[in-house]
Amino acid sequence: MTERLPVIDMSPLFADGDEAARRRVAIEIDRACRDMGFFYVTGHRVAPELPARLEAASWRFFSLPLEEKIEIEMAKGGRAWRGFFPVGGELTSGKPDLKEGLYFGTELGADHPRVRAGMPLHGANLFPRQVPELRAAVLDYLAATTRAAHALMGGIALALGLERSYFADRYTADPTVLFRIFHYPPGDNDGWGVGEHTDYGLLTLLAQDDKGGLQVKSSGGWVEAPPIKEAFVCNIGDMLDRLTGGFYRSTPHRVRNLSGRGRLSFPFFFDPDFDAQIVPLPERVSRTVDDSGQRWDGANLHAFDGSYGDYLLGKVSKVFPDLGKHAL
Repeated sequence: MTERLPVIDMSPLFADGDEAARRRVAIEIDRACRDMGFFYVTGHRVAPELPARLEAASWRFFSLPLEEKIEIEMAKGGRAWRGFFPVGGELTSGKPDLKEGLYFGTELGADHPRVRAGMPLHGANLFPRQVPELRAAVLDYLAATTRAAHALMGGIALALGLERSYFADRYTADPTVLFRIFHYPPGDNDGWGVGEHTDYGLLTLLAQDDKGGLQVKSSGGWVEAPPIKEAFVCNIGDMLDRLTGGFYRSTPHRVRNLSGRGRLSFPFFFDPDFDAQIVPLPERVSRTVDDSGQRWDGANLHAFDGSYGDYLLGKVSKVFPDLGKHAL
């Protein structure tokens, strides 16, 4: 594991950034997306106090007895697919993960049109009464990381030779924003906190504590992605793979907690609008190939027909099959 993920300062990608500097960052992003599909970002303008607040509140929640945590179990979130799941309650490739966690998303009230229509994965979040500060920490963090993700997608558009607003104009004016807080308990070195997988959407921004454990699959083997202070790990997902006709590949990754202590991670998923039809970029259509034989799950991303919501629901119902029978 001698390879290392590149570190990219994304600060020029914000609206007040210098155009020439933006172009230089786009070149770095293009290289990282083609080589690994994973990189670190600094200069994201998420204030350090936000993840610090989030981490402190998360530890308070996961320290609660199980009977108190399940007061906000995911079954109570219904079609919104929000809330707590216990260790072993989430599956990757059909196998239980050695982690517990909280699912969140964009906070929508009962009067929102999509909530009134009963659209899955839309609705209100569930927050624990015992840790009241978690609500503000989560919602403030989501607002800040959403801004960073919009800026980063502008850089990816430039990297692909597109207008900076390409994705915002077509796919992410109303993005599907999903957020997880995962706790990996110590003590089982033989199992995976999360097995090998790729992410479903466009872009993931991951904050992690100081324990490490994330591994990324490269052409040369598995590469460690240890935490870097005040940096996010960024990776591209299946929909960017599909949009680019496989030019940018979604990269498999996995997690094993070998620290001997509990580990927290905070994956933020920035995905297309739920109703968006995901078709390859015009100049990439002719280059689209069936690469299912090379993928960890044997799936052909480029044969899928439907909206991003269709794709996402098909995936998450496999992660929580019992919940999916009733909630979706």
